[in-house]
Amino acid sequence: MVYAANNSVQGARKDESGFDGDAPTAILIEASSGSVLSEKNADELRAPSSMMTLMTAETVFHAIKQGEIKLTDEYRVSDNAWRKGGAPAGGPTMFAAIHSKISVDDLLHGAIVQNGNDACMILAEGIAGNERIFADMMTKRARELGLTQSTFANSNGLPDPGNKMTVREIAKLARYLIQTYPDFYKLFGEREFTWNKIRQQNRNPLLTSFDGADGLKTGFTKEGGYGMVGSAVQNGMRLIVVVNGLDDPDDRASEAKKMLEWGFRNFEARTLFAAQQPIGYAKVFGGANRSVRLASPEPIKVMVQKNGSDKLIARVVYKGPVRAPVESGQPVGVVRVWRGANLAMEAPVYAAESVGKGSTMRRAIDGASELVIGMFRLGAEKL
Repeated sequence: MVYAANNSVQGARKDESGFDGDAPTAILIEASSGSVLSEKNADELRAPSSMMTLMTAETVFHAIKQGEIKLTDEYRVSDNAWRKGGAPAGGPTMFAAIHSKISVDDLLHGAIVQNGNDACMILAEGIAGNERIFADMMTKRARELGLTQSTFANSNGLPDPGNKMTVREIAKLARYLIQTYPDFYKLFGEREFTWNKIRQQNRNPLLTSFDGADGLKTGFTKEGGYGMVGSAVQNGMRLIVVVNGLDDPDDRASEAKKMLEWGFRNFEARTLFAAQQPIGYAKVFGGANRSVRLASPEPIKVMVQKNGSDKLIARVVYKGPVRAPVESGQPVGVVRVWRGANLAMEAPVYAAESVGKGSTMRRAIDGASELVIGMFRLGAEKL
């Protein structure tokens, strides 16, 4: 069963107004806490276009981290990659020469800095044998990262009904890349890259127009419209913005900049729970104690508006009751924090103490109690 317990953290009675923008789908989050500052249709699936190469990059970064491939490995440019993703295709390309061999390092530059469709395809074919298998690897990897809705049919975002992502999951992926691969993340901020004697500028307009911007990607297809995912740091705070579905490339850049400016101007971090501070309690089945105290080893912070406090509600959610014995530090569930009607952030919570097994009588009583509760819920569902 799923249990939830509210823990109100009251501020002023003023709700967040949110950012009033034109993008059909958009989200703005703070990177450290994952707090959502503003969202609009954030769970609507759309074609992510070239923004989905973030998933291509993560799949490659992960393979390197696992020791499965190396930056110095070289992959051959196939007829398929050259014809469908290279110069003959007429789209973004790193101008990889047909039948040449290119290192993983250079291919990552071509995919990330130059937005090269051919670079993505060469990586996919080199790692998995063909692009379809690599796309399946991307989808599987997305599930491992908690991206439950994203699906991929190719490596570069070229039109395909199988390419679908939400702006929420794009933002979550961007946050994971920034936190997990700080050295590789620097590629997203490189201003230019030269390959085959052709120098190309990074297509991300934020890099040259917004203070502190250092990533990530733009994208466009007829099906998805114009979109971009960007990130910037100001005064030690990093924000991530994603917009998608706009009709004009200038509009996407303008919308992303406005959202970032609004976020930096209006929000600051507030600590809701200090490290190891009790957040709530979880019911224990068959334990020496009836419940276990929950806490987080790290401070739990949420972004709030600078001018006027927000009304925040924290709720601990877990599957339970938790079966004894319970070890201190054992993951139990999550704490979710709402700002007004919007889910602002969530963070894992852990048992703050150990609970041993209870007596035979205690376990029998708990078993009978759960049986009655289960029968009651079953009856209620039928009604």
